[in-house]
Amino acid sequence: MKQTPSWTREDVEAGLADDTARAWFDDALAEAARAAQAPWAGPSPYTADTWELRFAAAGRHCGRDNADGVRTLLLVEARADVETLTRLYRQGSAAERRAVLQALPSLVDGPHAVHLVDDALRTNDTRLVAAAVGPYAATHLEPHAWRHAILKCLFTGVPLDTVTGVEQRARGDGELARMLTDFAAERTAAGRDVPHDLDRVLALTGTAFPQAEES
Repeated sequence: MKQTPSWTREDVEAGLADDTARAWFDDALAEAARAAQAPWAGPSPYTADTWELRFAAAGRHCGRDNADGVRTLLLVEARADVETLTRLYRQGSAAERRAVLQALPSLVDGPHAVHLVDDALRTNDTRLVAAAVGPYAATHLEPHAWRHAILKCLFTGVPLDTVTGVEQRARGDGELARMLTDFAAERTAAGRDVPHDLDRVLALTGTAFPQAEES
């Protein structure tokens, strides 16, 4: 089931610096809406739809702090399909990829865009990893991939509070408990700190964090 975007049009407009930025945003949304009404054959292989050019330029015209919201709403207004989302993700900057990931729950029913989540989880870009473990991943990642996403967050320092549905999916998961315990043992053996979030998610699995033996 598709979800409402995290941002509303009013949220984004309130954060824009001036009337010039608001006019640019309004025009961009109108172009995206027109594209949604006329999907006929998709973009030319040689030119991008105007709204896609706006998608790329959002940070420059609306400010970096507003770009995620602007881009997400453009994707939703254009009713971007999986093919379009995949193209924008593959061609985009890290910020553009993050917006694609954030828009997935509002645009894609089913696991058809899991490949984008998988790709983001292969990076060490913490903002991409955090965007990848949102509501779409909570619903559609297979258990094995989801467990590895938890380890990726621990390894890269992404707070587990960022992971949507962690309480529900981790509860009673014995295989996740085994993986977390092994991960903690490897870190300890290498003289490295165990991430502070690990004991909390391990407790959700029903497994107590192993205590160090007294010498």
